[in-house]
Amino acid sequence: MLKFTNLSLRRGPRELLQDVELTIHHGQKVGITGSNGVGKSSLFALILGHLHADSGDVFLPKNLTIAHVAQETPALDSTAIEYVLDGDVQLRQLEKDINAAEENNQGEVLAHLYSEMEAIDGYSANSRAATLLNGLGFTTEQEHSAVKQFSGGWRMRLNLAQALMCRSDILLLDEPTNHLDLDAVIWLEAWLKSYKGTLLLISHDRDFLDNVADNIAHIENQGITLYSGNYSAFEVRRAEYLASQQSAYEKQQREVQHMHKFVERFKAKASKAKQAQSRVKALERMELIAPAHVDSPFNFTFKKADKMPNPLITLDDVAIGYTEEPLLSKVKFTIHPGDRIGLLGHNGAGKSTLIKLLSGELKILKGKLTAAKELNIGYFAQHQLEQLDFSASPLLHLQRLDPKATESDLRKYLGGFAFNNDMAIDPVAPLSGGEKARLVLALVVYQRPNLLLLDEPTNHLDLEMRHALTVAMQDFEGAMIIVSHDRHLLRTVTDNFLLVANGKVAEFDGSLDDYRNWLSQENKKVLIAETEVKENNTADPQNKKQQRQISAEKRRLLKPLQNRLKKLEKQMEELSSNKESLQEKLADNDIYNQENKELLKTLLEEQGQVDSSLQQVEMDWLEVSEELESAST
Repeated sequence: MLKFTNLSLRRGPRELLQDVELTIHHGQKVGITGSNGVGKSSLFALILGHLHADSGDVFLPKNLTIAHVAQETPALDSTAIEYVLDGDVQLRQLEKDINAAEENNQGEVLAHLYSEMEAIDGYSANSRAATLLNGLGFTTEQEHSAVKQFSGGWRMRLNLAQALMCRSDILLLDEPTNHLDLDAVIWLEAWLKSYKGTLLLISHDRDFLDNVADNIAHIENQGITLYSGNYSAFEVRRAEYLASQQSAYEKQQREVQHMHKFVERFKAKASKAKQAQSRVKALERMELIAPAHVDSPFNFTFKKADKMPNPLITLDDVAIGYTEEPLLSKVKFTIHPGDRIGLLGHNGAGKSTLIKLLSGELKILKGKLTAAKELNIGYFAQHQLEQLDFSASPLLHLQRLDPKATESDLRKYLGGFAFNNDMAIDPVAPLSGGEKARLVLALVVYQRPNLLLLDEPTNHLDLEMRHALTVAMQDFEGAMIIVSHDRHLLRTVTDNFLLVANGKVAEFDGSLDDYRNWLSQENKKVLIAETEVKENNTADPQNKKQQRQISAEKRRLLKPLQNRLKKLEKQMEELSSNKESLQEKLADNDIYNQENKELLKTLLEEQGQVDSSLQQVEMDWLEVSEELESAST
């Protein structure tokens, strides 16, 4: 149990928390939300003992193991898998003790130590570490690469894997998806659902919070309020609270009406494809939660482009890459005004490479790319944050784009991105990653593009800014192509998906749930291929027949596990469908009327049962998957 009593915390002149009372029980998975600067990360520092309360108490049981993700990674010569194994401190200590006992021929001590190693499942540690690395996107070869060879983003993944390797009682995760692609986010989600300890999670990814958290601790006005349920349930309850304030009600209604227009516009497409149907549901959900964001400091729109040529870009039999050997080949598609495309595919498949080609940063190797003369690209990528002039202010950045604009107009525009007062005229250098990302977006929006190219645009953005960006993008009349691990953004602003895989770019006829299933199948294929390679590499040329018999026997033994996995996947699909149906019923405002009290109680009980069953099935799926992987090696 984690308990705060009369807690007050100050950072410099600012009092972040005042007289906070909060109790978190063992096994709870709590999403920590609130706008930037309210004290979410400071709360973690307090739990870790890096900060001390100004008044009040923090109670933690003795001998509690707390895991968190380190923010720095030294340039070590040790391999990735050894670095991850270091996360299990007890394992490492046992290994040292065993080595010492072996050197000193201490048989009785060794017997005791071997027993301890068995008790902590230490003999499977390498397999567990490899599973973590694989889930976070590392290849088998990269497991044995030195830590110092990885870039900053990949080192953060190593730190995350090391934290997950720790057999902890409490796990603290601060924006764990920021450095992950969609595939790794989906894997991490499943892993966290099966985590047995207490999870405290800071995240601005709505879908991630929805699927992992069973409670939301919201920080505002120097207090922390704990809400039961996931993030969607929290939004509804907060919207109801805000709706009780008359001053907020009128603004809420304007935003709801704005959302309603999009819902009506896309209902006509609902019969055409799963993706259109999924988007209608997401938009209807947004209409419901709009009031929860009524006090957002962000308010901006994409102004109409000066020109809207059709088509904007045409690719015909194009090959793309950085060397003579193309990463993608025979790429053929056309971008028209109004196209809203999300790019899917494994990390390294070529999604960002395709974006760079369209932006003009990369030249084609072969084929033909035809761009309209009036093409005006708005390009957002993470590296552009570093291309800002750190000595210049946000206002000066805009003045360089539009020297004729008045200062008052530009400051008003910047205010829509929460660059108010001194923030508009102070240098960019001390801004946080999220604030720099907001500025780059502000510059992109200001230039009235007719084609948006967005490569992970929501990294470092908080929930309020993500909501504002989503609303603005829905009103955008040009074309957009997006790479993002934020599934809520993809659901609400895209109409079609392109799958970048195996050196090709092809239309993906399905929803994000279908992509998750595709991903599972692809991972199985990779597992089978790696197994076959290992078998071929170890085969004795003199005993190929015997090796084939061994392989056939292994496949026979794996069959029950594979069948069990299929059965669990079917159960997950059915339970997910039931969960979605219940959420739709609970999203109906009429269900909360007094006359529907009993029905609401029944639905909430059903929702609890379905959530519990789904969580158990997902845990079983993860265990069977790991067992299948271990049996295949």
